[in-house]
Amino acid sequence: MAKPRLALYWAASCGGCEIAVLDVQEKILDIANAFDIVFWPVAMDFKYDDVRRMDDKSIDICLFNGAIRNSENNEIAELLRKKSKVLVAFGSCSMEGGIPGLANLTTKDDILKFVYKDSPSTVSTNGGTYPQTHTKMPEGEIEIPEMWDTVKSLDQVVDVEYYIPGCPPQPEQIWNVVSYILSGQPLPPSGAILGAGEKSCCDECTRTKSEKKLKQFYRPFEIQAKPDECLLEQGIVCMGPATRDGCGALCPKAGMPCRGCYGPPPNVSDQGAKMISALSSVIDAHEADEIDRILNQIADPIGTFYRFSLAHSLLRRVDKHETH
Repeated sequence: MAKPRLALYWAASCGGCEIAVLDVQEKILDIANAFDIVFWPVAMDFKYDDVRRMDDKSIDICLFNGAIRNSENNEIAELLRKKSKVLVAFGSCSMEGGIPGLANLTTKDDILKFVYKDSPSTVSTNGGTYPQTHTKMPEGEIEIPEMWDTVKSLDQVVDVEYYIPGCPPQPEQIWNVVSYILSGQPLPPSGAILGAGEKSCCDECTRTKSEKKLKQFYRPFEIQAKPDECLLEQGIVCMGPATRDGCGALCPKAGMPCRGCYGPPPNVSDQGAKMISALSSVIDAHEADEIDRILNQIADPIGTFYRFSLAHSLLRRVDKHETH
């Protein structure tokens, strides 16, 4: 009996999801034995043309990590969608845009202007030579991907069957999903989030919780947090109330606030709005000036409340002049 065919690909991401796959440790050998890995360019010598020559729907499952940031990301997303029976948005960047999605707070032109013209340089003649998608050379024409103005999640450019959240997904979570697929059990309905829970991160956090009334917010380095008490009750902005469970509340257990990488809980359409709502109910103030004073203590609210989910939120980006 032929092995199921597996593909793995990264688009706009840091590579952490690729490392997470290897973090299943010796079970990677079980994966290699159980699947015919037909595309994994970060680990093996595969070319895009290898995929183009494959029959449509000949890949049984594709784990696609990374946001859609440029024309190449989009091209390969469409190619792997065409060739795959099951396409999985693997990790926060693919599922919600992730950290790359924070670029939607500005524009492509402003980013390129800063990087290639305004940023400090050791070259005195740094006058703003911008990358071109096509450049003619004696050897031929060089083509590089076109950077998009708007970062998108995978399901904003192609249809996706399943999602696996996390930055990155936990090795146990990856193995549990792979084991489930190999078990031969019927797959869940399309659109399901695999390897995650149905509640919030607070529900699996073991820190002691009581009634929250806050007059002061702190960044984690500004105070010595009590080891067993809810971090939010200590004034540290923890995204637990607005984040899906399933990770084991690893960050709060280690003394760091939840960052929100598992995305919003079920039935929550906007993670940032959910967190704002949660904070509004615990601020101990009634006068507008006092409320403003307390909220102004939160450094980078957008980057905190939408750290992983901006591109997939109701906001999407700061303006509406997107070109893609």
